[in-house]
Amino acid sequence: MTVSGSPPDSGPNRLSMDESIGAMVSQLTTDLGQLTRQELELAKAEFQAEAKKAGKGAGMLGGAAFAGWMAALFVSLTVMWALDKAMDLVWAALIVAAVWAVVAAVLAMTGRKELREVNPKPDQTVESLKEDAKWLKTRNS
Repeated sequence: MTVSGSPPDSGPNRLSMDESIGAMVSQLTTDLGQLTRQELELAKAEFQAEAKKAGKGAGMLGGAAFAGWMAALFVSLTVMWALDKAMDLVWAALIVAAVWAVVAAVLAMTGRKELREVNPKPDQTVESLKEDAKWLKTRNS
């Protein structure tokens, strides 16, 4: 039995099929680029909103730190004047200063210990990137 006509992979039908695949790939590329830009804009807007909140919070924490410093200063003066009733003002001031020096030393040692334990290298991200690189190598091979 013979079939007349040309094979389905030849002639004008094949050309329009190639054109439609090319158009689809072109449209896909355009859509992907647009989607990426939109996602970046969304991330940027979200980051700006969060940064604004963080800045406001940091400003409030700065104000709280200043208020705390002022409170510590006036409490220290009050303690010093209260001790003045039992001893000379110079000795009272020296005692209050020594207490603050001990507090500062303890905070400094604790902070230094905490900073030594910080690992600046993002281990999980590095591991994930290594896995991605292995996956790409096996995919291309």
